[in-house]
Amino acid sequence: MAERLWQLEMFQRSLKKRQKLAALFEMMGTTQQQRCLLVTCGDNNGALNWYFREHGGQWTWADVTGENLAEMMQLLGEPVEQAELQRLPFTDNQFDCVVSIDVLEHLPDDQPFLAEIRRVLQPGGTAVVTVPNGDPRLLANRIKWRVGMTPEVYGHTRAGYTVAELSERLQKSQLIPLQSGGYSRFFTEMMELIINYVYVFLLSRKKDTGRIAPTSSGELKTHGAAYRVYSLLFPIMHLVSQLDRLLPASINNAVIVVARKQT
Repeated sequence: MAERLWQLEMFQRSLKKRQKLAALFEMMGTTQQQRCLLVTCGDNNGALNWYFREHGGQWTWADVTGENLAEMMQLLGEPVEQAELQRLPFTDNQFDCVVSIDVLEHLPDDQPFLAEIRRVLQPGGTAVVTVPNGDPRLLANRIKWRVGMTPEVYGHTRAGYTVAELSERLQKSQLIPLQSGGYSRFFTEMMELIINYVYVFLLSRKKDTGRIAPTSSGELKTHGAAYRVYSLLFPIMHLVSQLDRLLPASINNAVIVVARKQT
């Protein structure tokens, strides 16, 4: 694969991230002529940023862990800020849209970060927040936790949020929920579980948490043979994930809520 585009190659072989991007674009609508901010929390090699930029608008990038910033900037050809949770490095009312992807579940207290999202949004601006669905009644969650893929393995302080829980947290920070949705149902979650389990417990054997897939070119090279096998199996896994279409949308394993800052 072309060295400078390895992130995009990996993205196209990620069932869940492709679904995430499609669901976000559908719920966000157009971002043309808007000033937008994307905030991530590790597990980001720059591919999501690339596709958001292609979607339109004037984008700014930030990651709260500071992982892989150099490789992200090499792909994008633009700065990527390392953001402090207590104070985002942006001015008041700077953005029309702020997208937070899988950040809240890593935080012991989500309110300071949500307050920062509200601060940097202009009045009437839109916040788009994604989190895992932490509902313990979901079959996929019960299976993941039973085999050892607990929230701690993913570097999470909590399993996630239901739509109602995330909406309540946004309301508490004075962001008014407008719509909700999600992505990744049972069969996609099971395919992702296989991938993550193999990487965490069989390939990397790492003691640190939050690393569930290669996020740098170095890690990808280390596990190059395994990645080539996965690439061959990906069409089959993709077909299995399509069975999710038979399942109701109410059992999404990832949650999205769109909210607005009051004028």
